[in-house]
Amino acid sequence: MTRPPGEPGISGRRSGLHPDVIIRDVRPAEFAELGALRVAAYEAGGFLADASHYVNVLPVLGTDGTGQILVAVDDAGPGQLLGTVMLLLWPEAGQVARSAAEAEVRALAVAPPARGRGVGRELIQAVTDRAAAHGVRHLVLSTQPSMAAARHLYEDAGFIRLPERDWCPVPGFTLITYGRVLPGG
Repeated sequence: MTRPPGEPGISGRRSGLHPDVIIRDVRPAEFAELGALRVAAYEAGGFLADASHYVNVLPVLGTDGTGQILVAVDDAGPGQLLGTVMLLLWPEAGQVARSAAEAEVRALAVAPPARGRGVGRELIQAVTDRAAAHGVRHLVLSTQPSMAAARHLYEDAGFIRLPERDWCPVPGFTLITYGRVLPGG
């Protein structure tokens, strides 16, 4: 379940790259902005087909309390969301994760104006730290083959391709899978 804001942990940490960026848990009042950010990020990259069912899933993913949603917030400005990522622990992480030792990263999105500033890198580090704090030994994620920038980010963060776990959520649409063994794993 989503960690309540203010609970000890990764929540509220300052970015290592940008002191004005805070990585914290999303707040319910931010769900609409979160959904709009996700859709804008995926549309800007050309990753949402008009007929895709994901355009309806993406804005609300995790807002029902499933998983833990982290956001990057510009603390120097009006508190604008710069990006987001989601952690799904077992058994909620059933699409790609195979056991309680694994967790799944989902819905990494960086607002188009914030791209190239290291926000995605900070979010990946924060979600990795969060997973490790929960005792996760192996972190997995799926991405579209055409998401070259995301794939580069994951590889730079130590994720490796797991082609044996690639899967098709709908016929004709393949997602490729990456994984990273966490310290202690």
